[in-house]
Amino acid sequence: MRLALALARRGVGCTSPNPPVGAVIVQEGKVVGKGWHKAAGQPHAEIEAINDALRTQQDLRGATLYVTLEPCSTLGRTPPCTEAIIKEKFARVVIGCSDPNPSHSGIATPILKKEGIVVTEGVLREKCRWLIRAFAKHVNTGLPWVVAKLAVSLDGRIAPAPGQDRVLSGPQSLRFAHRLRLESDAIVVGAGTVRADDPALTIRYVPVPKQKKQPWRVILTRSGDIPANARVLTDEHRHRTQIVHNCTWPDLLRKLSQGGVQSVLIEGGGKTVASALEAGVVDELHLIVCPVVLGGPVQAFATERWLIPPVKAKMFSPRRLGKDMLISAVLSRDYLISQPQEH
Repeated sequence: MRLALALARRGVGCTSPNPPVGAVIVQEGKVVGKGWHKAAGQPHAEIEAINDALRTQQDLRGATLYVTLEPCSTLGRTPPCTEAIIKEKFARVVIGCSDPNPSHSGIATPILKKEGIVVTEGVLREKCRWLIRAFAKHVNTGLPWVVAKLAVSLDGRIAPAPGQDRVLSGPQSLRFAHRLRLESDAIVVGAGTVRADDPALTIRYVPVPKQKKQPWRVILTRSGDIPANARVLTDEHRHRTQIVHNCTWPDLLRKLSQGGVQSVLIEGGGKTVASALEAGVVDELHLIVCPVVLGGPVQAFATERWLIPPVKAKMFSPRRLGKDMLISAVLSRDYLISQPQEH
C-alpha cells in the first residue's frame, strides 16, 4: 500500500475532477504490476496496473490488488474497475479508503465479495484519505480545498525595501512552493502582488508531467488597475488568467469549483492571505520563515480585525527547508465532512 501511495502522488494536481489513485498487483509474493491515474479520461490506476502486469504475465488469476481508493463501480468516462477486477479473477483486493462520495461509497466491496474475491479495507486509511482531501472536500461540500503559502522574515515581514532582492527564501523553499503550484488547479494572488512583483505564476524548478495543465491564475482586484504588460496577461498561458473584481471568498471559491477546480493555492500578498483567513476559507497553511530581519511596513498577515475565536490548527508540523523553516498547519478537517464509515 505504501508503494501504491507513492505511485498515486505522481498524479496529484493532474487528475481533477477525479482523485489521485495508485495501484499495485502482487502475485506469488512478487510485484507484477504498478499504475496510477494520470489524468481525467485516462485509465484508472487499477487498469494501468492490470495492463502493466499483463505485459509480462499470462494471467492474473489468484493475484492480489492493492489500491489506495475503493475501485469505481459505475460507468463514467471509463468502464467500472470492478468489472476488470472480476474479469481477471483476482483472489483478493486490499483497499486503502472508501470513496468519499456518499453515492458511491461501499458499493464495490459487496460486488467483489459476491464474486468470491476477498476484500480487506482500511489499510493506511488516514494516509489514503489525506491524499484525496481536495477531492473529498469537493464532492462533499462543493468547494475546493484551499492552501495558503507565505514566505516571511523573522520579524514577520514579506517585502524588503525598494530596490532589494524580493526573493526571501532559499532554493529548497522555492522548489517546495513550485511543488504546491504543481498540486493545485488554481493559483490566487492579489493585484498588489502583480503590480509589485510581476509574477509568472507558472510551474518551474520541479518536474512537470506532460498531462499537467497550467493552473488557473486568478488575480483579485478592487480597482481593476492591472498593468497591461503584466506577464500573466501576455505570456503563452494568458488564456489561463482570470481577473476577478470585488468578489467575496465564498463566491469566488464557488465559481472556481463550478469550473472544475478542486484545489486552490493562495500565494499572496499579505492582505490577500489575511482576508482568506478572516473569511475562514483556508484549509491548509504553509509559512516559510526565512533567517533575515527586514523591518518595514509590509506585514505577513495584514488583518483588519482580530480573529475571534482564533483559528487553531488541527494538525501542525515544522521542518527544515535548507536554511529556512517550514511551518505547516491544517486548519480544517472538511475533507472528512460526510465521510462514510468504512464498510
